[in-house]
Amino acid sequence: MMKEYIEEAEKDLLHTYNRYQVVLDKGDGVYLYDIEGKKYLDFVSGIAVFALGYNNKAYNDALKGQIDKLIHTSNYYYNIPAIEAAKKLKKVSQMDRVFFTNSGAEAIEGAIKAARKYAFLKDGKTDHEIIAMNHSFHGRTMGALSVTGNPKYQEAFLPMIGNIKFADMNDFESVKAQVTDKTCAILFETVQGEGGIYPATEEFMKQVKALCEEKDILLILDEIQCGMGRTGYMFAWQKFGVKPDIMTCAKALGCGVPVGAFMMTEKVGQNSLTSGDHGTTYGGNPLATAAVNKVLDLFEENHIIENVKEVSGYLEKQLDALVESFDCIETRRGSGLMQGLVCKQPVGEVITKALDKGLILINAGTNIIRFVPPLIIQKKNVDEMIGILKECLS
Repeated sequence: MMKEYIEEAEKDLLHTYNRYQVVLDKGDGVYLYDIEGKKYLDFVSGIAVFALGYNNKAYNDALKGQIDKLIHTSNYYYNIPAIEAAKKLKKVSQMDRVFFTNSGAEAIEGAIKAARKYAFLKDGKTDHEIIAMNHSFHGRTMGALSVTGNPKYQEAFLPMIGNIKFADMNDFESVKAQVTDKTCAILFETVQGEGGIYPATEEFMKQVKALCEEKDILLILDEIQCGMGRTGYMFAWQKFGVKPDIMTCAKALGCGVPVGAFMMTEKVGQNSLTSGDHGTTYGGNPLATAAVNKVLDLFEENHIIENVKEVSGYLEKQLDALVESFDCIETRRGSGLMQGLVCKQPVGEVITKALDKGLILINAGTNIIRFVPPLIIQKKNVDEMIGILKECLS
C-alpha cells in the first residue's frame, strides 16, 4: 500500500523534494505513525514546527471551534482572533507592531520591504543596501532567496533582487567592511538553521546592534526556526537582550497551521509600511490566528520554555557523549532543542538507517545531523533517540 501511494505521488506532484520512502498517517505526542501502523520517534517536528507535539486536544479543539465559527474574511475587516493573537505575540516578543503572513518566507519578504521603505522615507532614494550572512537560509521566494547566503540555491534563478551584500556570521569586521552610507539593514538568523546550526555569539550580536544604532541601520533578526521557545527563550535574541528593529517568526508560531509574522518596533512601524504598501489575502485569517492564540496560551500553561531548559541540557550531555564515543563525529553545536552533530562524512545513510529503525531525523547541510524535536520531549525520549542513533552510527 505504501509503495502504491508513493508511486502515485511521483506521478502527480512536482518533484522538488527528495522524499523519504514513508507515507505518514497520524501522530500522538512525540510519535508519528505511517499508513501501515509503524511507529516513529520524531526528532524533526515538521522542521521545528510541531512544538506542542501531535494530537494535543486543547489545540485541536480550539481549531475545530474556530472552523465552526469563521475561517476567512480578508483584511478589509477586523477579526477577534487576529486582534488577540497580535496582543499576545507583542507581549512575548517585546515588539510593538505585528503583520501576520502565511509563511516564514513571506515574513522575510515583508521585513525586506519594511527596511527599504524606512530608508526611502529618510532620503527618497531607492539604492539602499542590505547586508546578510554567508551560509544563511531565509526561504525560497525571490526576495528571501536574494538574502540567502548560499549560491547553489540561487544560481538557476539569477538575477536576484539587487543591492544585497554578504558578510560572515560572528565576524564583526566582515560586517563592518560591507557597511556604506547606503546600508539600510543587517539581517541574520539568531541561530543559523540550514547553514549548519550556528548560533550567533553575544559579542557579535552586541557589536552589530551598536553599529546599527550608531548609523540608523535596522537590525533584522530571523527567528523563524530558532524562535518560539526552541533555544530555551521565547526568542533566541532574548538570551542576550539584543532587541531587533524587525523580527520574523513562523514555523512553531502556528504549530502546524501555516502562519508567520514579521514584527517591528513602534519607530519602524510609524516610519515604514503604510496603507497600500503591503498585503496578503490569507494572512491573519481567523483560523490561523486562532492557532497562534492557542499555541501562545499552551506555551504558558504547559511551561514549555521551562521544559526546554531542563531537557536541552540533558540532550547536549548525551550528544557530547556520542562525540567522545564515535570517531566519525567531529563536534556538537547548537542552542536549546536546536542541535547539530557535525560528522566527517555525509549523514544521509545514517538518517535513512534511523528511519528504518523508527527514528525520524534530518540533516542540515550534507554532513550535519539536525535535532529539532517537539518541545514537549522528555529525558526518556532523548534516551530512546540516543539508543537508536548509536546503532546506526555503529
